[in-house]
Amino acid sequence: MDSGKVFLDGIKGGTDGSKESGLKNVSSHCSISEMDDFDLVMLFIKPRLNIERQRSFDERSLSELSIGISRGLDNYESAYSPGRSGLDTPASSARNSFEPHPMVADAWEALRRSLVYFRGQPVGTIAAYDHASEEVLNYDQVFVRDFVPSALAFLMNGEPDIVKHFLLKTLQLQGWEKRIDRFKLGEGAMPASFKVLHDPVRKTDSVIADFGESAIGRVAPVDSGFWWIILLRAYTKSTGDHSLAETPECQKGMRLILALCLSEGFDTFPTLLCADGCSMIDRRMGIYGYPIEIQALFFMALRCALVLLKHDAEGKEFIERIVKRLHALSYHMRSYFWLDFQQLNDIYQYKTEEYSHTAVNKFNVIPDSIPDWVFDFMPTHGGYFIGNVSPARMDFRWFALGNCVAILSSLATPEQASAIMDLFEERWEELVGEMPLKISYPAIESHEWRIVTGCDPKNTRWSYHNGGSWPVLLWLLTAACIKTGRPQIARRAIDLAESRLLKDGWPEYYDGKSGRYIGKQARKYQTWSIAGYLVAKMLLEDPSHLGMISLEEDKQMKPVIKRSSSWTC
Repeated sequence: MDSGKVFLDGIKGGTDGSKESGLKNVSSHCSISEMDDFDLVMLFIKPRLNIERQRSFDERSLSELSIGISRGLDNYESAYSPGRSGLDTPASSARNSFEPHPMVADAWEALRRSLVYFRGQPVGTIAAYDHASEEVLNYDQVFVRDFVPSALAFLMNGEPDIVKHFLLKTLQLQGWEKRIDRFKLGEGAMPASFKVLHDPVRKTDSVIADFGESAIGRVAPVDSGFWWIILLRAYTKSTGDHSLAETPECQKGMRLILALCLSEGFDTFPTLLCADGCSMIDRRMGIYGYPIEIQALFFMALRCALVLLKHDAEGKEFIERIVKRLHALSYHMRSYFWLDFQQLNDIYQYKTEEYSHTAVNKFNVIPDSIPDWVFDFMPTHGGYFIGNVSPARMDFRWFALGNCVAILSSLATPEQASAIMDLFEERWEELVGEMPLKISYPAIESHEWRIVTGCDPKNTRWSYHNGGSWPVLLWLLTAACIKTGRPQIARRAIDLAESRLLKDGWPEYYDGKSGRYIGKQARKYQTWSIAGYLVAKMLLEDPSHLGMISLEEDKQMKPVIKRSSSWTC
């Protein structure tokens, strides 16, 4: 790991400067030409945004909110005017009688301490600002996936500039030649992270990027490109500024990402085949194959790209491919990844070694491979998308990120989204416990842990990715709750987080079956734990923010066909 120091310009001497104006008065030491000829004319223009009504967010769910009721449904039709009322309080708070929790001010201050600058402009937030830790490792870098909740927090607070700088900088890095040993990565691959190096002698800034060549296991991040497209759509939706997405550079960047995942091969499924460790779960955890997290992000990124791509010659070609893939992907996921009481009963009765297109057990799953815990875990009312489906293999584990993104992207039908929320309520102690939210459930242990993780000392049972509790997931849970009209679930989870997060120093994750203990190797002041909390609070306070991270159901998608039906492909 390079020992270069991240340049946190403007942070020395406290945050007094930022308290006055946030990011808006940050001086730029970079000319237009130094920004690689990107059009920055619209950089500081913040037009008013109109967000369409979320059809699944009805009067009932709005009336259940204890904050912002006086605004009524009319205010949900149009979003806030971008702007801030001060450092510690989001702009939207100024319009309500809502008194922010004392944690909010601390969270904003901590989030701003994590800002990273390149040539005077903010380009991201470091993963963790933990001075107590002796080993920095790569926690002083800007991770693409980690920055997403930070970006949403700034967008919701009327500060889009940092998000724009981040999108441009990572787009520039995409154009680098990427090699691991003697192998060249695909042109569209986005970095997992980047680091800003400051030379105080020459007074220059430089950037180094990691595309997987420095990662544990040397796995390229499949999710980075998807998060980039999703964030570009969120920026466009929040600001109303389409000029960034319409630049030739952004259009090309999207096409390069799409070319990687839409390429033809030997696949017989519309899902993406991935290696272990290619996403938020970036260590060996048995998610190789077709993990739900990647499939849900893939689906959402495709839908975002569909509205961002220009209808020119190059764009139309990709739009046609996207539409075809979305139809196939939604059908596949809703049919084969979905599990509820009835589906579980069907699988339990499967016959094996079936042949021809009339087969019911299309993946030849052996019923005896169903783990015992699933039968007790599955409630009568409720369901979820399981972790993985491939020939003769079904990973029945629950993964929070994939299921929440499935709701937000409308990969889940309204009925399935409601069933996922039913599962949260029915299995609260297992999935939430004392600290939201379990990244996966249940933990793998004993002999299975040795085989699946390779005896990974960090992913022991109920720790880290193996059943650990991650506060960053709070924003995804909250967004899913609001979209499905169940804000009370989010409020209950936020109350739990507020009882511990600040006094525990904003840990990266918690350990234990109920999430009671601070993670054994958890970094303090983990940026996405901080940002995830802020986004969750702002979503509850102003549900119109949901529009930038939620997509409504596409009625043209083919309806789900029950697994037990006989059909031909």
